[in-house]
Amino acid sequence: MKIRENHLEAGHFYHIFNRGVNSRLVFLNDENCRFFLRKAGLYLIPYFDIYAYCLMPNHFHFLLQVKSEMDGILPFKKSGLHSEECFFSKQMARLISSYTQAFNKVYQRSGPIFESPFKRIRIDSEEYLRNIIIYIHQNPENFQNYKFSSYLAVISDTRTNIRRNELIELFGDRENFVECHKRELNENFVKDFQL
Repeated sequence: MKIRENHLEAGHFYHIFNRGVNSRLVFLNDENCRFFLRKAGLYLIPYFDIYAYCLMPNHFHFLLQVKSEMDGILPFKKSGLHSEECFFSKQMARLISSYTQAFNKVYQRSGPIFESPFKRIRIDSEEYLRNIIIYIHQNPENFQNYKFSSYLAVISDTRTNIRRNELIELFGDRENFVECHKRELNENFVKDFQL
């Protein structure tokens, strides 16, 4: 199935990821990461629940659940680019486009910085869901202290837009969440997402 035909559907979880064109850096400093996360808040939070994320220098990962209460609320056409089946994917595209425009302006460049289209995988089981959360958080080498991942927000009590309580509940409790992150994932699982 072609990626663009794999629409994001209300109520479902998706692993969304993308990397820089030719694996080039897309986050050059901390301010780039903070700006991208602010844009994610603007474009994603109204329509998605964020369960996990990680920004690496040349790519990003999100675990999102499309909000189910969107059904019937937004004025969708029955088909075409403005249909419900395209709307949620377009929100992710808007995030990428907005960041790209700002990045290009700041660094006096032009053209895309991310590969197109972004990758998306629908999560089909609770075990897969738990494993993808661990995978996203374990991206950085020293993930327990990495600033631009949701891991620290989950284990702390700081204010966050991450669905912390629901996320911890998937692992039973916070202690088990931390313990599960200490184990290595199966190689076959990890190779599916190698950028």
